[in-house]
Amino acid sequence: MLQLFLTTLHHINQLIQPALVPLCFVLAWGLVGIVGWSLWAAARDSVRVAQRMHQIPCANCQYFTNTHFLKCPVHPSAAGSEEAVNCRDFEARGYASVANSDRVY
Repeated sequence: MLQLFLTTLHHINQLIQPALVPLCFVLAWGLVGIVGWSLWAAARDSVRVAQRMHQIPCANCQYFTNTHFLKCPVHPSAAGSEEAVNCRDFEARGYASVANSDRVY
């Protein structure tokens, strides 16, 4: 019984052997391709997020306090986030507007 099983296994191995090398070649290069594509996609997404985050104007706003307790008294929930990209209350630091001409700097 064991001899029959081993003989059958040997014959199956001889039938599969010619296809194993090309199959392993394709699978190995496919794995390399998938890893490369994943790395490329992660780098591309990181660049997009970084570009989007560099559009946040909070650090250059006169209302920005740069403390972790209260980053912005005008919009505390949106300060430093993507919601602040088009902030209506943004005023560049160091430039007084007509409405704020009575402030002391």
